[in-house]
Formats: sequence, C-alpha cells, structure tokens
Amino acid sequence: MIRFAQLYNDLDSTTKTNEKVSAMIRFFAETNGADAAWAIYFLCGNKLRRLVPTKHLRTWAAEQAGIPQWLFEESYHAVGDLAETFALVVPSGDVCGDESLTHWVEHRLDPLRLMTEQQQKEAIHQIWKETPSPMRLVLMKLITGAFRVGVNKRLVTRAIAQHSGIPADVVSHRLMGEWKPSEQFFQRLIDPEISDSLASQPYPFCLAHPIDLEKGPESIGEACEYIAEWKWDGIRGQVIRRSNECYIWSRGEELMENRWPEIEAAAALLPEGTVIDGEILASMPGGSVLPFAQLQRRIGRKKVGKKLLNEVPVMFHAFDLIEQDGVDIRSLSCEDRRCRLDSILGKIDHPHLRATELIIGDSWDAWARVRESSRDRNAEGLMLKRRDAPYDVGRVRGTWWKWKIAPYTIDAVLIYAQKGHGRRSGLFTDYTFALWDGPNLVPFAKAYSGLDDAEIRRVDRFVRQNTNDSFGPVRSVTPTLVMELAFE
Repeated sequence: MIRFAQLYNDLDSTTKTNEKVSAMIRFFAETNGADAAWAIYFLCGNKLRRLVPTKHLRTWAAEQAGIPQWLFEESYHAVGDLAETFALVVPSGDVCGDESLTHWVEHRLDPLRLMTEQQQKEAIHQIWKETPSPMRLVLMKLITGAFRVGVNKRLVTRAIAQHSGIPADVVSHRLMGEWKPSEQFFQRLIDPEISDSLASQPYPFCLAHPIDLEKGPESIGEACEYIAEWKWDGIRGQVIRRSNECYIWSRGEELMENRWPEIEAAAALLPEGTVIDGEILASMPGGSVLPFAQLQRRIGRKKVGKKLLNEVPVMFHAFDLIEQDGVDIRSLSCEDRRCRLDSILGKIDHPHLRATELIIGDSWDAWARVRESSRDRNAEGLMLKRRDAPYDVGRVRGTWWKWKIAPYTIDAVLIYAQKGHGRRSGLFTDYTFALWDGPNLVPFAKAYSGLDDAEIRRVDRFVRQNTNDSFGPVRSVTPTLVMELAFE
C-alpha cells in the first residue's frame, strides 16, 4: 500500500505524460501481480461500490480532530477535496506494517459495506490511527469513490504495454469488459501468447474528435478523402456473434443482457465470428429515428414489457465491421470495412438491424446543406470518416470527426455562485442562472464549464464584489452579469 500511495503521489506531481508512464512502469515492475491488477482497476476509473456514507465520515472526522462540525465543513469548502480534508484535519497516524494493496482492498475496505454503523466507525478510526496523511489520502479516495489522478485508460494501457512488451492494442482488448482484479488476471494481461479472445469480449471503441465550428471542415482536408453519415443521438454499442451466442456491449463497457431483445434476435442471424459497431436508436422499423427522450424510457430497464416494446422499438444502426469470420480486421481501411459490412447485412433481412445511410456529397458545401436538416431527422450532425483510416483505439486525431450542428443558445443572468473543487477550490466556478419572467427572476439552469482560467478569475472577482448574501458555500449575487449558455 505504501508503494501505491507513492505511485499516486508520483502521478499527481507531474503533468508530463512520459513521467506518468514511467511511474506506472516502475510500480508494475516492483509490485506483485495482484497489487498491479488492483492498481490498474483503479487507474482505469473503476471504483469500489459505496462503502461508508460520507455524512458519517465527516461527522467522525470532526470528532476525531476535536473540532465542531461547522469548522470541518468550512475546511472542506476551503480545501475542495473531501479525501484531502480527511488527510489534513484528522491527526496523522503511524504506519503499522506494509500490507499489500490487495490486503487493504479485500480485507480492510471491501468488508466495510457489510458492517453496522458502529463497526464502520471503529474500523475507520483504526484506519486513521494506522495511516499517515499521504497514505490516508489515497485510502479515503478509494473509500469515497473519488480516486482520480490525471491518467486515463489509454495511458494505463500504454504503460502496461511498455512494461510487458505486449502490443498496446492487445492490452487494450484484454482490458475491455468485466474482469476481477487478481494475480491470475494480471498474468493473463501480460501473457505473450496473444491469440486469446474470450467469446464475449468487445474491442476498444474508436472515438471521434469534434470539428472546430469556426474553422469548418475544410481544416481537416478535402471532402473526397472522407465518407459521411448521420451522427445519431443514441447508445453506442458493439454487437458480437461468437460461439453461437450474441452479446451487446455499451461504450461504457457494460454488457447489456436482455435489454434489447429485438437487436439480440437480429444479431442471431449474423455469421459466426462477427463484431459490428454502431448505435442503438429508438426507431420504428423502416421509419424515422425517434427522439432520444423515447430511448430513455428503455435505458436502465433490465426487463422490457410488451407495451414498451411496442411503443419504443429499437434498432441497431451498424456503421462498422471490426471482426469477420473470427478475424480482427481493424487494420483494414474504413472503406474496405464498410464494403464488407454492407455485404454481410445485405444478406440479412431483419427490421431491427441495418447499416447506417451513407450521405452522398462531393464537396463540403454539399454536405453542409445536408447537415442543416439534422434536427429534422433527430440527428446531431454528420460523422466524417477517412476512407483510408483503420479502426483506431480511442480518440486518435484524424481518423473520425464529428461535425455537429451548432447548439441552441440563450442569454441568462447569474444569481448564485459556489466554489469549485480540486484545483478550483478557491474560486467561484459553479454557477446558477435565471431568466426574467416579468419582474421576477426564475432559476432554471446550472453550469460548470465553458470559461477559460482568465474568465473564471474575472467572474470570481465579480462574485466577491457583488455578493448580497451567503448560504454556507453559496453566494447570492446582484443579478447584473449576463452569460450566453449553449445547450443541445
């Protein structure tokens, strides 16, 4: 656990990518496989299920520090990070041995969820007693589910690949889907035999970059270098047909079993060893795409009743083929993969599975005119894909582009502001806006992003100079600062 806390500190102390990768490689080389697996689990953004209510932790921390509750809350608002507040406020403990990360997670942290409140309190007090501030910071981030340290899954994959000598795309594939951190998993992850493939395992998704609306599509090259299709507002997914079974994975790496029976029935018609990428949309068979609000009626339902199936049927709009006859074909060109996809789907007649429409156009002006009708189709704009591009892992610049329609905008007046968290904990960055309804101001939206650092500092000064009242961390301000809000 000491090594993992040091890894956190090393990653948190630099903004340089190569230094972050080197720190992870050192950790993998110096620790055991089980600890490496748990570290990868957390670094990739996974969390332990909720262990202890934060309101209890805050109360116990104030008691342990011998301060009133209001002072702890003020400290939290000043620091901006709850785990860091625990590390700073609670008196530092002493290291009692160097138990492994695995031991801490499986024998100290995970059992917390099954304890009574009093047992949790005693266990948390013991953890605080045994840990100095740097280690406690990391443990409290794990307990509160707030472990974030400036690396993403792509960077972790790169570190594992360099450590093991395994190609990054193989590592990325092995990290997809559901897996339990263990010594055995880590050894499979770095196994030099790369012909493995679990029947249900999806591929890492290829992601798109947004086109700068001010520069326009001309900034990415000639129109003839791309194919265009509609950018739909649905659920990105992969449909897999292997070992006579069908699997549907979301981009969030969730295996969606029994959620989309229409699509599963269609997927059963695919040839063995087929993986297609596409979008799950609410759509009447053979008809237009329904608004995303209709699809939301089915999201999260593990069992769908007959009435909802009839009212909100879904369709899988396929736009890429990434495995054919059990062979990974991601290295082929986009144009080649699309031809193969059309060939496969052309032999399947099912109302809930079809290829996305390719939009005919020979210039940016032609596609711009088509793009203007996006909202009429419940689309978000156009997707542009280089004809010669492979199916990349993650968001690789130059492969796919999303040319979204401009958002709606509205002018609103700032009425409340609250300090942010983390590096923005000392600045007012969370805003509440209102609209005039005759002589009255009606709150209607919150916003947290869209301003650069210089603009944030200007608004922060305005808030401090125009505060009318304070409600804990929230300040009411004179309603004179108007901002333009963009929304979809």
